[in-house]
Amino acid sequence: MRSYPHNSPEAAARIVALVLISDGHVCRSEFEVLKQLDAERELGLEPQILPHIVHTLCEELLAGGYATGSLIGNVDDSALASLMAEISDPTLQSKVLRLSMAAARADGHLADGEAVVLEAARRHWKLVDGEEPSAKKVAHHQAT
Repeated sequence: MRSYPHNSPEAAARIVALVLISDGHVCRSEFEVLKQLDAERELGLEPQILPHIVHTLCEELLAGGYATGSLIGNVDDSALASLMAEISDPTLQSKVLRLSMAAARADGHLADGEAVVLEAARRHWKLVDGEEPSAKKVAHHQAT
């Protein structure tokens, strides 16, 4: 799988795209929610680029030999960690998680694949549903 520049709009969008495809199909409602949230602008993308990133991700997963079953089924923890490592900016992490959660919830069902990607993001970035790491550290510090 290609690498995008660190903290780039494309790297961030690829994680959102991974959530979109992780349940085996992309619903219109998911793209509609992202459009309502102005996700492309939020991530710093040019208009109409997100569908291209979704398509490119699917091609890369298929070309990489991940075509046995669902596309996300063979994206292991190491691959997820590598993708998450491309985003280190706390504000961008928060945006990605917030947009990903909105897309995952758009069809009224959180599929297993969606949950896997979202949990990987939370774990790697130490976030809780869009909360910025600094807020979490402050809350933890105040509690101790």
